[in-house]
Amino acid sequence: MDIDACYQFGHVIKTHGLKGEIKILIDVDYPTEYGDLESVYVEINHKLVPFFIDKFNLQGDKAIIKFDEVESINEASRLKSKRLFLPLATLPTIATEKYYAHKIIGYEVIDVEKGKLGKVLRVDSSPGQDVMVVECKNKEIMIPMAEDLVKEANHDKMEINVNLPAGLLDIYLS
Repeated sequence: MDIDACYQFGHVIKTHGLKGEIKILIDVDYPTEYGDLESVYVEINHKLVPFFIDKFNLQGDKAIIKFDEVESINEASRLKSKRLFLPLATLPTIATEKYYAHKIIGYEVIDVEKGKLGKVLRVDSSPGQDVMVVECKNKEIMIPMAEDLVKEANHDKMEINVNLPAGLLDIYLS
């Protein structure tokens, strides 16, 4: 499997128990959509190696996994810090009013009052909420992705309409 045809699903945090289980951090927008995985690709020496899943116990944004091929803690410890990938074709379908963070990179951000602000550079995730980082007048501004601020994402036009509170832009541009 070619890494360009995949997306990073997560990475191995540590071993779990003595029988080859591992604990992973799931780095996707909707972890609950992945409870029935049959396999993942593990990046080993810059190559993606398929591993078949025997058990998958989802715990929020983490999971305990037992691979068919891994039988001991020693074998599991070789997977620590390894990145996990899935084919792009396995991205779950989501409702039209939602979107994957990586899909809005490059979208034009337009404020109701100020007009065009700039393009989305990246989306930073945090436990509280995601934040769009937008290049505006050669500076990076951060816009919380809260429902009351982000009004609409038009995927055809690659635009995001926002209604920013008074003074938010001034914090970054003054």
